[in-house]
Amino acid sequence: MAGRGTVKAYTAFNANSDAETLFKAMKGLGTDEATILKLLISRSNAQRQQIKAAYKTLHGKDLVSDLKSELGGKFETLIVALMETPVMFDVTSLRHAIKASRQQGVQEATIQSDAQALFNAGEKKFGTDEDQFITILGNRSPEHLRRVFDAYKKLSGFEIEQSIERETSGGLQHVLLAVVKCARSVPAYFAECLYKSLKGAGTDDATLIRIMVSRSEIDLLDIRAAFRKSFATSLHKIIQNDTSGDYCKALLLLCGGDDA
Repeated sequence: MAGRGTVKAYTAFNANSDAETLFKAMKGLGTDEATILKLLISRSNAQRQQIKAAYKTLHGKDLVSDLKSELGGKFETLIVALMETPVMFDVTSLRHAIKASRQQGVQEATIQSDAQALFNAGEKKFGTDEDQFITILGNRSPEHLRRVFDAYKKLSGFEIEQSIERETSGGLQHVLLAVVKCARSVPAYFAECLYKSLKGAGTDDATLIRIMVSRSEIDLLDIRAAFRKSFATSLHKIIQNDTSGDYCKALLLLCGGDDA
């Protein structure tokens, strides 16, 4: 969703000036982490790529390599992730489970037949035709699936999530429920992923970093709103309570505000 990210392009951008600032922040004894995190998080990914190129031209060195040598721990992992070219965050297990490409838009002619096929594959039969669930949930657009879910409820009397929980198990169940949640609301799905990454025994930093970085220019404002609605606390507050140091400061800058 364009324009709903927390990170925007910096208006007074100058790649050479930024490259020089970063070079000075890493030169000599000690590293100025505060300057590095504030500069990089206040630039868009496209601008960071220009800074990387300018750094190479001005100093003949690779910016990411220098950052890795100067920084450490989870803060380093986050900063390096910010420097990568953007990739759409996906559900890795889904990528392995579903190989086909999705259709576009709503196919009015197949809404009822898709709902019936899901019903026949699960609630109506002894055992479950898992391939049918994978085929339909993996190949239809989110807007089409939302219509199918409505038709499915009228047909079966159940929400599709209830049927998936009853008819499947293990890794496949986890993947199918993730697809349904994402089809219903992308922000709500990522809000739940963030909540799970921050709560419980230890923090799932890999998931936390991946979502915060990959959604920061897309829809992190909507994810924040969904987080507040679902969990009665703010993403900002949970990050503040669960992380520390420069890593925490960088995550909070990416978060872009508190919805308390």
